[in-house]
Amino acid sequence: MAYRVAIITLSDKGAAGLREDQSGPVLVAMAEEAGLKVVSLEVLADERAPLEARLKAIADQGLADLVLTTGGTGLAVRDQTPEATLAVAERLVPGLAEVMRAESLKKTNRAMLSRGVAVVRGRTLIVNFPGSPKGARENFAAILPALGHGLDILTGSAGECATP
Repeated sequence: MAYRVAIITLSDKGAAGLREDQSGPVLVAMAEEAGLKVVSLEVLADERAPLEARLKAIADQGLADLVLTTGGTGLAVRDQTPEATLAVAERLVPGLAEVMRAESLKKTNRAMLSRGVAVVRGRTLIVNFPGSPKGARENFAAILPALGHGLDILTGSAGECATP
């Protein structure tokens, strides 16, 4: 089964048409290469309430099994992606964010400033990535090996986690 993926870029300039989204298309290409079915790619302004509403709609309406956000994970005042994501969370998946930061730290000490999180709402996994194309690519590559199994368990496609 090809899992359905929704990708949301958070960028004030991107939403206003002043900057071309580069990190969203990077995630689209990687997702498709991994055999995932991209069902949407959208750009929203760095606003907490609209992101919360969109994440709720995607998860609650069963529109995607996986939501990847890019942008809004830094320390700027308008960076509200983790807060919006945590507001809609039913369960946390801290290991994904831990691995992303650990892998990124091998390349830059700025990785420790990333506040991205990973959560579950219903049967949808939501993961926050940095807004740079390079950061999004490296972070997605870091967690990709475990995503298939995680989505299998989350969606009920598999029921066993033990390795024989």
